[in-house]
Amino acid sequence: MNSGAAETQAVQRPAGRTVVERLIQDMTLEEKLAQLVGVWVNASIEGDSVAPLQSQLAGDNRSWGEVIANGLGQITRMYGTTPLDPAAGARSLAAAQRDIMAASRFGIPAQVHEECLAGLAAWKATAFPVPLAWGATFNPALVREMAGRIGESMHGLGVHQGLAPVLDVVRDLRWGRVEETIGEDPYLVGTVSTAYVQGLEEAGIVATLKHFVGYSASRAGRNHAPVSMGPRELADVMLPPFEMAIKHGGARSVMHAYTDVDGVPGAANGALLTTLLRDTWGFDGTVVADYFGVSFLQLMHGVAEDGGHAAALALEAGVDVELPTVNCFGGPLLARVREGKVPEELIDRALRRVLNQKLEAGLLDAGFDPEPPFLAAGPIDLDPAENRKLARDLAVQSLVLLANHDHGTGAALPLAGASRLGVVGPLASDPFAMLGCYSFDAHVGASHPDTPLGISIPTVAGVAAERFTNVQSAVTGTCEASTAEEIQRACAIARAVETCVIVVGDNAGLFGRGTSGEGNDAADLRLPGDQHKLLDRVLAAASQAGTRAIVVVLSGRPYALGDFVDRADAIVQGFFPGEEGAEALWDVLLGTSNFSGKLPVSVPRAPGGQPGTYLQSRLAGKTEVSALDPSPLFSFGHGLSYTSFELSDHSCSTPTMSTSASAVVSCIVTNTGARGGAEVVQLYLEDPVAEVVRPVRELIGYARVELAAGASATVEFTVHADRTSFTGLGLERIVAPGLAKLHVATSSINDAHTHEVILHGERRVVGFEREMLTPVRVTPLA
Repeated sequence: MNSGAAETQAVQRPAGRTVVERLIQDMTLEEKLAQLVGVWVNASIEGDSVAPLQSQLAGDNRSWGEVIANGLGQITRMYGTTPLDPAAGARSLAAAQRDIMAASRFGIPAQVHEECLAGLAAWKATAFPVPLAWGATFNPALVREMAGRIGESMHGLGVHQGLAPVLDVVRDLRWGRVEETIGEDPYLVGTVSTAYVQGLEEAGIVATLKHFVGYSASRAGRNHAPVSMGPRELADVMLPPFEMAIKHGGARSVMHAYTDVDGVPGAANGALLTTLLRDTWGFDGTVVADYFGVSFLQLMHGVAEDGGHAAALALEAGVDVELPTVNCFGGPLLARVREGKVPEELIDRALRRVLNQKLEAGLLDAGFDPEPPFLAAGPIDLDPAENRKLARDLAVQSLVLLANHDHGTGAALPLAGASRLGVVGPLASDPFAMLGCYSFDAHVGASHPDTPLGISIPTVAGVAAERFTNVQSAVTGTCEASTAEEIQRACAIARAVETCVIVVGDNAGLFGRGTSGEGNDAADLRLPGDQHKLLDRVLAAASQAGTRAIVVVLSGRPYALGDFVDRADAIVQGFFPGEEGAEALWDVLLGTSNFSGKLPVSVPRAPGGQPGTYLQSRLAGKTEVSALDPSPLFSFGHGLSYTSFELSDHSCSTPTMSTSASAVVSCIVTNTGARGGAEVVQLYLEDPVAEVVRPVRELIGYARVELAAGASATVEFTVHADRTSFTGLGLERIVAPGLAKLHVATSSINDAHTHEVILHGERRVVGFEREMLTPVRVTPLA
């Protein structure tokens, strides 16, 4: 494996699974600890940071040779830290792996991880839509295909682990990281994230579930703030996506959350990381620290007196690997073990998991080749045509038509025969309108303004200029500020054209750079900066001139649109739709493609009233005992189309069933319009009387059905009684006898039919072995 002098002193390793136990037996304590840390090789203690407090925490002054003298567990973001040409990155990685293998007695290469939340976070790699857009597609199969493509690129670059997907369920729309989530419903989050995990794992990449658990429920929507959540909400809302992705996706790694839940930080929560995750669910992969999360036990949470104490707490709780770079798991933990304060058995426990994962990845094979496969395959293209097509398909399916008014001359959309077009708004000519905060060019590239974008990202105004002959557009401020002159310019264009497209929303960034993304939490849900004022005035100008006004919101979270819904002729919502987002937008605006996206999060009517989602109890909604009406403007699951659909022939296989049986709920969905389209048939559960307070309804199944004009299909949901389970008074998950209502619907408030089923028999306690999914079969009718 190694060459020269290093080869003569390398320790011979046996083949097969016994290699792990032999290594644990033969390694020194220093060699063991080296396998439990990552090193951010390009981390700098100066300049702009890509993680909180990086400048304070990435301060290891040892040389590269000193760092890897005893081996190395992980390399952190070789491709994702600076705008690095992929071929140069691959060569650098190969050289680093050779150094690591030659430096230590055992010649074990490092496991390499990268971010891959909206595509591989590397320069020149495809920028796919963000996870919230995945949720809007209601199409797990397409998400699985995307993840497979991302995984293939990672494998070709010599990467072994991806830090995605995010399984946090939205609880407060003000939270900056809403864009990274899949939505506000645990079943949607669970099924879509499981599909992503399957695609990544099928490509040989270790998928990392994050953030375990409760992160998205931080108080007041503030990043890292405490989570005030009881065990029942945690079990019924936050945990199911993780259960699904482990049981049905085969995820091999989990990342702890930064936050504390009821006073216990995620990195030190043994009840979650060991008792639940491993002992109850049987998870046998690795638990990795969120970046600097171990150090935060001392610096932010105040539960550790120093770095060694923080390491001890995390290790005992079940954290196996410290990321992104060595801090607490290095010298501080070594001292604690030497002093007898931490048993070496805990080190061995974590090491066994790390080495088993390296064994699965081929990193313990005697013939391991440090050269990334792409280096031998010719020029490296991380944004091939097939990726861009897939990105466009995802973007098209993710765009949601919220409103499409008909003022007596036909619906505002699709646009037809617009001879004079205006495109205004702060995002009209901004390519970053398409990117989330973990897209490379927004995440890292924004800190390198002299480096060009690594990929082509058309803008809304740019694509309009290609498709129309008479287009007026203007830069009208930024997401955070517009001058009076810029607003006047936008109004002048609105008066002068036949149709005006107003593009508003977010710019994603990190920790105060931008209006959405990690650390960019919102005080309320009013459009950021001066955009509310701009939109108000442009709509007024358009109304005065008789101009058709189309509002397009490209954002990382939904914003309150109650002031505009009756004034705009149409409203389109997109959630950072990726590099092909502008092309996709014009495809649907012009009717080349049909809208089919459905809201994965509710759109509020007014800026206040948070936190709140559709997944709420009776008293969380509109009542006579509160003057505040939290009802959304557009509900979860809402989305219009250019065609129409009818749901008919509703049936349920049985009016009663035992608490261990299943019922089949079916209907026929027909495209009754004049053009092809897709409807998402949604199935909701209502539990009218339960031993604890339950949501008014919750999604338990869905099917995206594509139909030509006039075509029909049968949709059949197989609903096991386990799908009615919840956490009861004794904090056990139970299936209880009684009435269950099953609503067949096209949104969370638009029912087509309701079935009532009586569950009878014993009250069952269920757990990880329960049926978590609602299988669905779609059969086209002749």
